[in-house]
Amino acid sequence: MSLATTRRIVLVRHSKSEWTDTDDHERPLAERGRKDAPVAGRWLAESGVTPELALVSTAARARESWKLINPELSARPRTVYNDGLYEASLGELITLLNETPADVRELLLLGHNPGMHALADALTGEAEGDLLARMNRTGFPSSAIAVLTFEGSWESVEHGTARLDAFWSPHA
Repeated sequence: MSLATTRRIVLVRHSKSEWTDTDDHERPLAERGRKDAPVAGRWLAESGVTPELALVSTAARARESWKLINPELSARPRTVYNDGLYEASLGELITLLNETPADVRELLLLGHNPGMHALADALTGEAEGDLLARMNRTGFPSSAIAVLTFEGSWESVEHGTARLDAFWSPHA
């Protein structure tokens, strides 16, 4: 692929989870999360989001969110469940982006906060209208989605290289 290729990064925070006595990694979705996840999937489909690859956290709430989001998409992407998305730091998330195969033009990451919010904020060099302020004001709630674009290779992704094109949350 040419270095001038436009690429899209879709960041999705898992849907609302239950607070249970189970291990944090195994917490399931709450009823609200089970309702919000398909709505998020429909928003993605209606917005023309068509990821070729989805990297999804191995946490139960993320896997369950993806199982409810994915059927709503216009085309189902190749899915890889990735341990590295659980409790990932900003640096680890940028490394995951940098390691994306060159033939992928649109990548979806489904993970957790504070990572998803930190990544969206760090990558955004410019934004459509008040999207960045709105995203930062809401704190990237459960089921939130940020859509960013950038020009170049995955290896070139770093702070400030992307444009925030959309930010959506089911309750904002």
